[in-house]
Amino acid sequence: MQPSRKAPYQETLVPPVLESVKTKDSAKWETREEMDMADSKESTGSQEPLSPAARLLHAPRFNCTILAAIGCKTNINPGVIKMGLEQTLMKHPRFSKKLVIDDNKCGSKLKWESTAVNVEDHIIEPDLDPCMDSPDQFVEDYISNLSTIPLNLSKPLWEMHILNVKTLDAEAIAVFRIHHSLGDGASLISLLLACTRQTSDPDALPSIPARQRAGSHFSGGVWWLFFAIWTMLRLIWNTLVDLVLFLATMLYLEDTKTPLKGAYGVELKPKRFVHRTVSLDDIKLVKNAMNMTINDAIMGVTQAGLSRYLNRKYGDQSEIEDVENGKKNKIPKNIRLRASVLVNVRPTPGIQLFGAKQASAAMARRVVSNTTLAFSNVVGPVEEISFYGHPVAYIAPSVYGSPHVSSPSKLQQKDSFFYC
Repeated sequence: MQPSRKAPYQETLVPPVLESVKTKDSAKWETREEMDMADSKESTGSQEPLSPAARLLHAPRFNCTILAAIGCKTNINPGVIKMGLEQTLMKHPRFSKKLVIDDNKCGSKLKWESTAVNVEDHIIEPDLDPCMDSPDQFVEDYISNLSTIPLNLSKPLWEMHILNVKTLDAEAIAVFRIHHSLGDGASLISLLLACTRQTSDPDALPSIPARQRAGSHFSGGVWWLFFAIWTMLRLIWNTLVDLVLFLATMLYLEDTKTPLKGAYGVELKPKRFVHRTVSLDDIKLVKNAMNMTINDAIMGVTQAGLSRYLNRKYGDQSEIEDVENGKKNKIPKNIRLRASVLVNVRPTPGIQLFGAKQASAAMARRVVSNTTLAFSNVVGPVEEISFYGHPVAYIAPSVYGSPHVSSPSKLQQKDSFFYC
């Protein structure tokens, strides 16, 4: 039941029309007319076919669902959340269409079909004991259990669970579960940010840093020409090598069977989701000392952690002397362990309306299944934000349903790095 009087932090609601996220260094905004035209174009007709990528994400062994835990610094008012979702998220075409299976002589075809949406059907509020013994373990178990329950196909493929239970990192947790066919990580996180506002200015959308391109150290002359030619040759060579390895991975080149490599059917097993908050200042200290990017530093830390994990797992095997540093290395030699890195190739950040993606489902399935891990990274806001008036402590995104044992995801926000 919605209380008769809302707390001050719950008074602020977003306007009924979604607006794009403004970049830090740009004043360009999409007009409402442009967004209305795009929405109407995508919503033409009661049904529309799925894109190749969306069909891939509904494949029996590649049925991927995004799961994002949003930690709030206050208790969550369900009435305010429902009102906010009705005014924003539910107005987007993808969140007001359900999946239908059209059976005909040529086989089954998947289509999106417009439907009436009742927000009550998408908000789950379990009755919880506020004095439970181990709230953090309960939240972890609750989210893990969600990975075993398929989304209801009779309604649009998204839902939100409100857990008003105090944990070590937050006063309450909102768990979004969205099928990956509704959009990729960059689109969905930008759409989510459009449902938030700056904590310091409740009327202002959050801003995200603009993409910066590295400049050349050479201003001209013969050295600049030599550097340009050398860079072009390296680009051509690396592209050819990557293309050969990509084709080999698609055809036959599979990673070594290790404790990190998922066995057949791993995508159907329950997953555990654990997130950690890391200081962005600490990461920048490493980045500056090593003259690398933030992603390089995070990948290096992840690689070191995985190496230590494998060392423990292989502890029962014969030890191999590491001549270089004199330490015992228990990992067998010649292990092939690779990760699929998912990147956003859009020229600008902000809300993308989800269009068709011309990708080969079979090719993507083979490449992903023959590797061990998948990494994704999305850039978050540069300010403290609130989700429909609820101050946000963290956002921990992840995904399940892919043929990987684990799929680390990272979200950079202000002075913190959330790693799931």
